[in-house]
Amino acid sequence: MDIVNVQYKQTGQSKSTNPLGMREMQERAFEYRDAQYLLIKSPPASGKSRALMFIGLDKLVNQGIKKVIVSVPERAIGSSFAKTNLKDFGFFANWEPKDKYNLCTPGSDGSKSKVQSFHDFMNEDDEQLLICTHATLRFACEELDEKTFDNTVLAIDEFHHVSADAENRLGDLLRDIMRKSTAHIVAMTGSFFRGDSVPILLPEDEEKFTKVTYNYYEQLNGYEYLKSLGIGYHFYQGRYTNAIMEILNTDQKTILHIPNVNSGESTKDKHNEVDFILDAIGSVVKQDADTGVIYVKRHLDGKTIKVADLVEDNQKERDKIVNYLREMESLDDMDLIIALGMAKEGFDWPYCEHALTVGYRGSLTEIIQIIGRATRDSDNKTHAQFTNLIAQPDATDDLVKLSVNNMLKAITASLLMEQVLAPNWKFKTKVDEYDEAKPGEIKIRGLKEPSSKRVKDILESDLNDLKAIILQDNTMLKAMPGNVDPEVINKVLIPKIIKIKYPDLSDKEVEEVRQHVVVDSVIKNGEIKEAGDKRFIRMAGSFVDIDDIHIDLIDRINPFQKAFEILSKSVTTKVLKVIQDHIEATRIIMDFEEAKILWPKIQEFIKMYNKEPNLKSNDPLEKRMAECIIYLKEEKRKRTEANG
Repeated sequence: MDIVNVQYKQTGQSKSTNPLGMREMQERAFEYRDAQYLLIKSPPASGKSRALMFIGLDKLVNQGIKKVIVSVPERAIGSSFAKTNLKDFGFFANWEPKDKYNLCTPGSDGSKSKVQSFHDFMNEDDEQLLICTHATLRFACEELDEKTFDNTVLAIDEFHHVSADAENRLGDLLRDIMRKSTAHIVAMTGSFFRGDSVPILLPEDEEKFTKVTYNYYEQLNGYEYLKSLGIGYHFYQGRYTNAIMEILNTDQKTILHIPNVNSGESTKDKHNEVDFILDAIGSVVKQDADTGVIYVKRHLDGKTIKVADLVEDNQKERDKIVNYLREMESLDDMDLIIALGMAKEGFDWPYCEHALTVGYRGSLTEIIQIIGRATRDSDNKTHAQFTNLIAQPDATDDLVKLSVNNMLKAITASLLMEQVLAPNWKFKTKVDEYDEAKPGEIKIRGLKEPSSKRVKDILESDLNDLKAIILQDNTMLKAMPGNVDPEVINKVLIPKIIKIKYPDLSDKEVEEVRQHVVVDSVIKNGEIKEAGDKRFIRMAGSFVDIDDIHIDLIDRINPFQKAFEILSKSVTTKVLKVIQDHIEATRIIMDFEEAKILWPKIQEFIKMYNKEPNLKSNDPLEKRMAECIIYLKEEKRKRTEANG
């Protein structure tokens, strides 16, 4: 079942270039080339590598910077920063790193030779460009004073690998370089969300960065060939290997990611899993000794397809196939890539049509990176597909709670991706009935406008990342299916998460961010229809005139209800009952903020039904109101004793 199916207009705009040879995203980033600290957030394949080349060369030629260091998470990504002719397309200089200072070469990233080469580069006045891995950067910096980086650009690709955690050495050295040198920092990432709740930068450091955002919709809408993208999931029970052929279509160019060996979905024998998949497809004819390509004759029709095994542990054998994949030029060079930890960020196979991932992925960044493998524009496809094959919980399984949480996380991640991939609305306060919205705007009565630059920056650059944190919070997952009043979700739980993420915000600023998070989630999860010159949105089961929307109405909508509705349609009645039982048995701690919201609803309930809410009711909201009465009675008892 597809959760998401987004259509695009094939405008070609994101691929066209200006007189300097820059695509739309690169031109936008280049406008901020003078910034000392620059954070570029844009999707895979949008051209971040070349954007860095333009900015780095300008800093060397026009801004008095002496050196540019590019740091990537793994050696294979270093090829994205190889020698590039820019002058033929209108730029004033070429990107020409010397082989001597390309440290993304075979061998240990922390070897003495690579660390020494890094030090030599820093000491040689005439050398300007160096490319290395994050690991080499970490090892090299252990023996360097931060002042060494004066008048140097430090560019960190896949910036989500950095963390404000004290144990994260990359984040630690970055903070030291920022505080103790005049270095310029260019950070690049497809997502600022790590997935482990640890912030990438401390708030005081993050505020120093100028942010350039180029969103997925701009990127995909501006393609030439790709017309649509689907994001969906498929449930299986038992072992995934028995279900894989239900969704693996080897007529499509596919990257198949098998589960991590430590996950519940893994059989704990990754090599046997690869063999099983190959046997399910057909018979292995041969494996090329020079390239590592596996030739498999399909059971279906006898056609021979080419398969790459990136699960292989033997470094020599794996290097063969990695080198082959890096040099592929033709559509017929590969049909299926089976991987575990590889072929994610920075991996470029434009012909890929289907990214098939087995098992729940804890990091939204990882999902974004995997989807990005299939969203390159190529003349062999008009549709790209991401499918998550996830385990449906066994009704007799004691670990059903964990399974349910993982299912909910997988689906909410897909829902968030739908919002990321959709056109952006601008939400404004509706002043009066004559205040009409401009194209691309929705006016909402009672909506608070940003009162500070900090809030404005968060709403413009961080909203999707903030929603990702909220969506994957364990308390939110328990509340999401409807066992907690929507107003409690929107007015109590969400602000708490915002305060943790942005501890520097005032209560007023938290409320401004909260309203925009809720509005954005509810509107983008709603169904918008046009009738004449009017627009209507489905909210709480009925259509409402968008011009009449008030923030109070939106606060009464559960922004994440759609995820549970999808589950209820897709799993068996027996499994759904187990899911509901486990979710209802797991309660959040009641506090006065929630009780204050529930109390008017309790009074309304008593007035309507002439009885108190029943703790054993089948209605989870009635049960929650009953718990609220117990909580309030207990609080009253405690206060009476205290005043006693």
